[in-house]
Amino acid sequence: MANKKIGVLVMSYGTPASLEDVEAYYTHIRRGNPPSPEQLKELKDRYEAIVGGVFPLRENTDNQVAGMQRALNELASGSDVEFVCYQGLKHASPFIEDGVEQMVQDGITEAIGIVLAPHYSTMSVGTYIKRAKQTAEEHHLNISFIESYHMHPKLIETLANRVNAKLELFEEAGATREQVRVLFSAHSLPERILSMGDPYRDQLLETSAAIAERANVPSWQFTWQSAGRTAEPWLGPDVLDTMQELREQQVEYVLVAPIGFVSDHLEVLYDLDIEAQELAQEIDMRLMRIDSLNTDPLYMELLADEVLRKYKEVHV
Repeated sequence: MANKKIGVLVMSYGTPASLEDVEAYYTHIRRGNPPSPEQLKELKDRYEAIVGGVFPLRENTDNQVAGMQRALNELASGSDVEFVCYQGLKHASPFIEDGVEQMVQDGITEAIGIVLAPHYSTMSVGTYIKRAKQTAEEHHLNISFIESYHMHPKLIETLANRVNAKLELFEEAGATREQVRVLFSAHSLPERILSMGDPYRDQLLETSAAIAERANVPSWQFTWQSAGRTAEPWLGPDVLDTMQELREQQVEYVLVAPIGFVSDHLEVLYDLDIEAQELAQEIDMRLMRIDSLNTDPLYMELLADEVLRKYKEVHV
């Protein structure tokens, strides 16, 4: 019988709970500066295009957190430990600080933090950890963090399975594997991370190479997507520019593998499924993308593996 509860702070970017919440969400992303009416309309139009009046995006994260808690307690069954998962979102409620405070209110004294993003950057995962650590210190909560899991064997396996599944569909439609260019992608970040020695790009390339090897991908490259609209340069090339270049090279078949995203976010459902697909039709290209991980059992298991490994490491 478990008699020790360990909190698990599961952090992610967050998404508005409804179309009515989009303005508050966008304002938070913009550090308290409300968007212009034009900016707000553009973002709302994107959400309306992907959800069609229904708003399932928050459910993805809820289901991931619930699935992770189940996987964790199955792994830990028979021990004296029970893991309890709490959400902490960067730009929506419950915020990262709320998740930490809820743990403390529930009597949790020890916790582990993990982000639903496999690759570390000081500008992404690093900011989540900083906020969680600061709030934990204020409340005297003992918390340790998992910074990245970009080469976990189960991550490589499940992503390689998804790449293979779509390559088989291309083959069924008459293309050879050699004719399909696989584009691994992730959310762009400002270029200055490179001069900071940030590991983000290198980790993404390592994951891409491992998946390509596991799935026996003959032709692949890396591209970026969903760059912010700021004055400073962001990492490129963007996926839309890459598609144009591939068309000039007479590449007709493209499979996008957005390995930087673990669920169906706006950047997947709009930027790839709508925007990139529209371009593909314009330039007569056959474009597919791999299915998102969402609550894939292997993904749930690897998250549980990482938390359990960190717990054992702390308790050596």
